[in-house]
Amino acid sequence: MKKFPYYPGCTLKQAAKHFETSAIASAEAMDIELVEIQKWNCCGAVASLTADDMMHHVAPIRNLVRVQEMNEKGMVDNEYRLVVFCSMCFNVLKRSAKRVKEDADMLKTINDFMDTEEDYEGNVEVKHFLEILDEIGFDSLTRRVKKPLKGLKISAYYGCTLLRPRGIGIDDPEAPSIMERFIEALGGEVVDNPYKSLCCGSYHTVGGNKELVAERAYKIINGARDNGADMMITSCPLCAFNLDDRQELTKKIHPDFQHMPVLYFTQIMAMAMGMEDRAGLDGNHIDARPLLRERKLLEG
Repeated sequence: MKKFPYYPGCTLKQAAKHFETSAIASAEAMDIELVEIQKWNCCGAVASLTADDMMHHVAPIRNLVRVQEMNEKGMVDNEYRLVVFCSMCFNVLKRSAKRVKEDADMLKTINDFMDTEEDYEGNVEVKHFLEILDEIGFDSLTRRVKKPLKGLKISAYYGCTLLRPRGIGIDDPEAPSIMERFIEALGGEVVDNPYKSLCCGSYHTVGGNKELVAERAYKIINGARDNGADMMITSCPLCAFNLDDRQELTKKIHPDFQHMPVLYFTQIMAMAMGMEDRAGLDGNHIDARPLLRERKLLEG
């Protein structure tokens, strides 16, 4: 079993525990052991957008120092790679890693500031788990499937931070396909959504404009439903909250709205691997279990 350093981030330890539970189970199914990095800290949640704002890069780089240390101590065996599941954490960490790799002066300044830490050498590669699966090969994923998601119509929702900006995102921001190939590998039926990369409303959900988020949920979910989807999948905890938990408000604003389950991609992977007890299906606001029982993908 190959050992990868793993950055969970804050939300997977709190509101999205079902994301982490299913993520660890899914990795194990691919013979990957996720070794949580020691003394990790919040990535900062949002990436810095100004050229001279070094302070917002300190927290992400400190996490990369931990990965560097784990490789030096032989705790992992993946050539300085860090696995991330949360889209937002991935985006923030990768932006900072890229920034200091390309700017030696900034790297030196940050290392000088973190004077109690080992100097970061700029050698850690931040990888989203979907990228790892793609490198292994989705055909390999298919060979490990024990319970194909046959008859389940699934729409991928990428959101913003998994795809943008170009050079940071894991796929073509205009025409992504990695999540669709992932769904097919699990035996599910792919359903397209014209709004699969439309912003969900992001932090407006806590910034006093919940109605805007509810309107986005209405548009995005109906985009999937109109094409015949049974459910949606995502890899962003904030998107998951806006599209899952905010469905009650969406229903209040639009009485014609019909609820739809929104799961993390790792949850359907755990299901397909025969690990439904570790899929965290009790953690979603809109319960997917009745649908899964109806399609004979879940017993009881």
